[in-house]
Amino acid sequence: MPADPAAESLARLAAERVDHRFKGLPPDADGLTVGELAGQRRNLFTGGFATPVLALSAERLEHNLRLMETYAARHGLAFAPHGKTSMAPQLFQRQIEHGAWGITLAVPHQVRVARAFGTRRVFLANEVVDAAALRWIAAELDGDPDFRCVCYVDSVRGVELMDEALRDATRPLDVVVELAAGEGARTGVRTEAECAAVADAVAGTRTLRLVGVAGYEGEVPKADTGRVTAWLRRLVALAAEFDKAGRFTGLDEIMVSAGGSAWFDAVAEVFAEIPALSLPVLKLLRSGAYVSHDDGHYRRLTPFNRVPEEGALEPAFRLWTQVVSRPSAEQAFVNAGKRDAAHDLDLPFAQVVRRDGTERPATGVSVTALSDQHAWLATTPEADLEVGDWVGLGLSHPCTSFDKWQLIPVAEADGTVVDYVRTFF
Repeated sequence: MPADPAAESLARLAAERVDHRFKGLPPDADGLTVGELAGQRRNLFTGGFATPVLALSAERLEHNLRLMETYAARHGLAFAPHGKTSMAPQLFQRQIEHGAWGITLAVPHQVRVARAFGTRRVFLANEVVDAAALRWIAAELDGDPDFRCVCYVDSVRGVELMDEALRDATRPLDVVVELAAGEGARTGVRTEAECAAVADAVAGTRTLRLVGVAGYEGEVPKADTGRVTAWLRRLVALAAEFDKAGRFTGLDEIMVSAGGSAWFDAVAEVFAEIPALSLPVLKLLRSGAYVSHDDGHYRRLTPFNRVPEEGALEPAFRLWTQVVSRPSAEQAFVNAGKRDAAHDLDLPFAQVVRRDGTERPATGVSVTALSDQHAWLATTPEADLEVGDWVGLGLSHPCTSFDKWQLIPVAEADGTVVDYVRTFF
């Protein structure tokens, strides 16, 4: 039986040597392979790891993967989680093992990473007009009959540029018309009439094949349940209108796709209302932040707050830092800053303090600012904090947490590190 290219590529990650490129790893591990270091099952707190060090919870990561697999299946949704969140092929593979149809990506470089590790289905949530990137995608399609790539189109000009770049391609590139979330929103076609014009432009090529419609409800202006639901119904109606006009003739299925991490409950509800069309409908959800969840932005916005009976995601990240200065009773500094912690949506959250192997809540400790390499802590009289203490910080926004770390330990609840996740940004 031929070897699995994805398995072979992932195995090569375990053969990579540990060295100075990877923050937080034990200095005495230099020269070991990642696989050898994982096999040692070192403890995050006593095994020589140097602060700051970002860790993923093994148990919470698995919980989140299982929860979204169950959620998508329960609601009859296919699932292509957004890979830009982690850019970690090991996590892509685990998501696929947990039922994902494929992986969503945002730019051609990310597709190159996914393809290097054997991803066979990619939803490229952007219109690509770069000729070199399009020629590379065409070569991947021509060279691998099992590879499928679906890409946004949102303008007649974009279709013209794509067609010109793909003239020598053997297989057409599958595309979906992106419906904008509203006036003043991000990308996408603003009106249904313009959507029809873009679809007509696609039909006039031999290099592109229209397979559905898509968009991102997270860009709906002043988003609330009513506005998001109304936009999703526009998307569904557009698919039905295209189908009625015969735009999907010759396909096996029609793709209708939406779904960020804040409104996937509305997506599930509206997609359940999709009427019978001339072909089966692939209802594709694209939420990505769930894989690690967080302690801020998505903890507040997750749809599971609105539908608690469906379960709850768990924040899987913790950034371990160390107190390096305690200049006054009201102030302390730890050795992690903007280079280490997400800070675009919220500052980190002081959660726990470790001293002499004992962990306790970080009572009276809060993060008030970040420098490049320090976090500023405000401390009240209740705070018991000394130089040398480890402080565990929760983070907000997974997308800007993963990108600061190239190799992330995955630790069990007792601190045993069982794996390392490699990222590619």
